[in-house]
Amino acid sequence: MSSGSSGPVAVGSMTFGDHLCLAYGGDEERDAVLAAYVRGGMLAGHRFVHVARPAAGEPVRVPAAMEAAASLGHVVTAPIDGFLDAAAAEIERALELGYEGVRYTCETSYSRGGWPGTAPFAAYEEGCRRVFGRPGVRAMLLCQYDARWFGPEQLRHLDARHAARVRVDDVYDDGVLRITPIHSPPGLRLTGAIDESTLPAVELALAEIAGRGGHFCLDLGGLEFCDVAGLRALVGAGTARNGLERQVILRDAPACLHLIMQLAGWDSPPPGVYLEGATA
Repeated sequence: MSSGSSGPVAVGSMTFGDHLCLAYGGDEERDAVLAAYVRGGMLAGHRFVHVARPAAGEPVRVPAAMEAAASLGHVVTAPIDGFLDAAAAEIERALELGYEGVRYTCETSYSRGGWPGTAPFAAYEEGCRRVFGRPGVRAMLLCQYDARWFGPEQLRHLDARHAARVRVDDVYDDGVLRITPIHSPPGLRLTGAIDESTLPAVELALAEIAGRGGHFCLDLGGLEFCDVAGLRALVGAGTARNGLERQVILRDAPACLHLIMQLAGWDSPPPGVYLEGATA
């Protein structure tokens, strides 16, 4: 992957040599991405190294998403100070033990590497690039940053020091429609077309998110086509199995969706369904 990627990439697409970042907006998003990262590593026969800044007098603690892998002995921990110096030996040790490679994850605090845009931050991330960008290295690094701490300028510096940001894996992608979880607010992003072939996947994804309870958002900015059955599925997602209504936000609904609504004789969305930033 080259620096300046056009947008976040699915964490499941990471390969050896990648040094990517997760700029998360909340704990749910962080945990979902980390869980997918761990799940992919377990299937690939990888070892994990979790790097963090421990509390005074305490060991580095494994995050909840890595506990199952840790219980099977597939996770080692390391303090952030000096972990780069030991990385080559740690990777070699994992290969000698029979692992196919190593997945590093680093909980990076702005107080450790320096604020994005500062010389300490640049030096730390450059060190990561040198270690994990070596030809033939059988390891990857996912740096985690809480994006709520940073403004637009700091986030630009963050992006400049990583090949790309990562996002949670898609729950569905057949080349016609892609369905991706979103977390702030919770919901789904639908990109492509909702038609007879993709409707079952839409209904399944909507049923799953509706089953969790609470209001949710459907980001439709990337939707290029939607038939009447698809429209009914989207607006019907606001009705729970117990008959209670929940609020559903249809964000950035495209012109094609408005046209289908008009053809269906709907002057406005049903109760509990709200259009946000929609295009006429």
